[in-house]
Amino acid sequence: MTARPGVRTDLVLLGIAIAGVSLSAPLIASIAAPALAIAFWRNAMAIGALTPLVLLRHRAGLRGMGRRALLLSAGAGALLALHFALWLPSLRMTSVASSTALVTTTPIWTTLLLRLRGHRPPALVWAGTGLAVLGVVILTGVDLSVSPRALAGDGLALAAGMAAAGYVLLGAEVRRTVGTVAYTYVCYLTTTVLLLAACLFAGTPLGGYSGATWWKLAVLTVTAQLLGHGLFNRVVKGLGPSVTSTAILLETPGAALIAALWLGQMPAAAAYPALVVILAGLALVIMADRPRKRIRASRSA
Repeated sequence: MTARPGVRTDLVLLGIAIAGVSLSAPLIASIAAPALAIAFWRNAMAIGALTPLVLLRHRAGLRGMGRRALLLSAGAGALLALHFALWLPSLRMTSVASSTALVTTTPIWTTLLLRLRGHRPPALVWAGTGLAVLGVVILTGVDLSVSPRALAGDGLALAAGMAAAGYVLLGAEVRRTVGTVAYTYVCYLTTTVLLLAACLFAGTPLGGYSGATWWKLAVLTVTAQLLGHGLFNRVVKGLGPSVTSTAILLETPGAALIAALWLGQMPAAAAYPALVVILAGLALVIMADRPRKRIRASRSA
């Protein structure tokens, strides 16, 4: 397959984004702070980093956002906050394997939501999505418990995957007319405000951490939030929601490989075939999406 220069750039940026979010799980596992507080600070710190950039270079883009774009961006931020608020607590209620397998059903919900909106995803998209999710299951296994607490955690993880699908789709819609920085700023600001409210409501402590914890939160913000989610917001315009959401599944084997290099935790033998299966599924989704992009390009020419 040959790709246009713009698509090649998006694929390179997508790879960087996946590497960024793959650092999330190992970092979160080593941060001595409540899960909800971690979710809040990674967004709040991202807003702190983006604010000077927005004020100096992107004020026009922010002012130029229409009411519809603002509402959709805020909606995406609300869904991202819901995703974090549901998934991170689920990791402490059910097994990590079960939570990971269920939260990474995002591309399935993305494809279903596209179908409900009137789009007809090709058979290759369905096949590629299913194959990529199978790759995650190969790595994580199926470890569903029947205890009430574990079942509640499984439900939270599944709902978090659905919320992430809505976040990706709304982001793709906004990015058709709005720049990456302006959209990301409104989205993250909404996420930060809602997570702050959730922390205050739950009585979650937001301070009193060690210096090492603050450094890890800063690294998490730069890698997973700014490079990870920020670049996902950048490439979703060109690659589309199906490709972007399917590629996010690479976070699971990516985190396992990073943990092996950083923490010395060798991944299970299933990590390598799982990575191949996920990449094969992603390739099918990209192949299915390319003819539709060529048709849209020829119509707009």
